[in-house]
Amino acid sequence: MTTLDWGAFGWNLAASAGTALAVMLVTFAVAVAKGLHRIVDVAWGVAFAAVALTTWLLSAGYGDDGRRLAVTLATVVWGLRLALHIARRGRGHGEDPRYARMLDRAPGDPRLYALRKVYLLQGGLVWLVSLPVQAAAYLPAALGPVAALGLLLWLTGLLFEAVGDHQLARFKADPAHRGRIMDRGLWSWTRHPNYFGDLLVWWGLYLLACASWQTAALTLVSPLVMSALLIWGSGKRLLEAHMAERPGFAAYAARTSGFFPRPPRRVAG
Repeated sequence: MTTLDWGAFGWNLAASAGTALAVMLVTFAVAVAKGLHRIVDVAWGVAFAAVALTTWLLSAGYGDDGRRLAVTLATVVWGLRLALHIARRGRGHGEDPRYARMLDRAPGDPRLYALRKVYLLQGGLVWLVSLPVQAAAYLPAALGPVAALGLLLWLTGLLFEAVGDHQLARFKADPAHRGRIMDRGLWSWTRHPNYFGDLLVWWGLYLLACASWQTAALTLVSPLVMSALLIWGSGKRLLEAHMAERPGFAAYAARTSGFFPRPPRRVAG
């Protein structure tokens, strides 16, 4: 049997929306008190972990225990690793230039503008992107080959992301590299190993929800939205717009894949 209990799943959708909203509202309150909105980037991973844990609790008795545990642990590990990495990276720094520019141009009260355009928007995206996590927890089917493939994709993505972040952090920690473009390790194969890793993680989690055609169709929007955000939205596109004028970036972009990994090109001259 692969059909989930749609009534129970519907209640979970409401509870997960409330969970994501609560995380973002608490983060907003802390950010306003500190005058530092960059902490919302930490809350992004925390909110996914909170939704996964809420779903795990509510899905008891409905979904297969192995699938419930696998999708919950996979999401929590990914979300908390990302949150801790971003928290460490931002420690001791001021406001993120993206948020500073946005708030400088905000019509009316900048705090209310940030609430609408950042916190509530991100809370909605957490709910939408986490649909496979929620659906998978309510599927009564035991883990099978498709789920195993999903976990393999998830693990590959997590390692790609974590290794890329570690390599970049070590590169930036060396004062001799100040102002230089990171083009070593995974960063010589793709300009965004962390974003590529995220993409694999969410396609892997999606496969855990593919034990029935109904949940596969319902939750396909999740990896598609995440892929669009990473490639054309707030990920690659915005970061490269910020880096475009840095010395050496044009040459780096000419020899290195923009997203999907491949060996670096040889550039004449």
